[in-house]
Order: sequence, then structure tokens, then C-alpha cells
Amino acid sequence: MSLKTKIVSRGPIEAGGDELHTAGGLALSQLVSEVLGTHGPLIASGDELGSELELSSARWQVMGALRDGGKPVALIARERGLTRQSVQRVVNALAREKFVRLKDNPRHRRAKLVELTPKGINALVKLTIRKAKWVNRLAGSFTMQELAVARAVVSRLRGCIE
Repeated sequence: MSLKTKIVSRGPIEAGGDELHTAGGLALSQLVSEVLGTHGPLIASGDELGSELELSSARWQVMGALRDGGKPVALIARERGLTRQSVQRVVNALAREKFVRLKDNPRHRRAKLVELTPKGINALVKLTIRKAKWVNRLAGSFTMQELAVARAVVSRLRGCIE
């Protein structure tokens, strides 16, 4: 039976395409599915942690990229794996609410540097403390070895994809 016939006759969509994978491919596919399934709950948790400060996960993510100093929007986007346009929208909102400010970039005439304001630094410090308490509670569900292996696998996967 050809692969085309097999796909049509066995219904890979209904079966999740499992018969199309090697054992390793299936295991990696399942891991990717778990990682992607974690995204929504992580974003919701971040939104909840930042809600009192009126900071969504998206805003928090951009502000966190500025922890070490001002950066242009394009660099923030590259570092965070986001589009420049989505980061620009978040930066514009953060600037309106005085969490960040834009200043001249000595290295590029048109690409302004985005930097945290005192209000932004204060909010980021509060969020960092909240996150630490939250993540410390979650970490109790895992051994150090489990966390190290998980991090190594996800990091290596990211490297392979990039």
C-alpha cells in the first residue's frame, strides 16, 4: 500500500498521524504538543500576576527585555521571538502609561531606544517578586534533575529549530 493510500485509508487526522512517525518522532511530537499546551496557562498566569499593576504578559515580556538597559524595538522582537509590529504596539501602550520612554539612539537615527521609566522599574520589581513566589511554589512539584533535563531538552530543541 502506498503512503498516500495508507493516509487516506487509515485516517491520519483521526489517529493524530501517529502511524506516520518514528518512535522518536512521535515522542518529540508529543513533547511539542505539551509545550504548546503550556503556553495558554502560562500566559493566563502571567496576566493574573500582573493584573494589579495593569500589566499583561505581553507587556511584562517586553519590559523584562529592558531589564539590562534600553533597546530598539527590533532587537526586543528578535530576542523574544516576536514580530516587530507586535512589540511596537506593546511599547506604544507602555509609553502612553509611562512604564517606558523612547529616547534617541546614538547608533541609529530612526530606531529609538526603549527604556524603563522609574514607574516601569518599580512595576517590574514587584512582578519579579510575585513571579519568584509563584515559580518557587511550582518548582516544589519537580526534582532538580527533572528540571535540568527538561530545560536541556527544550533548549536543544530550540537550537535545532533555529
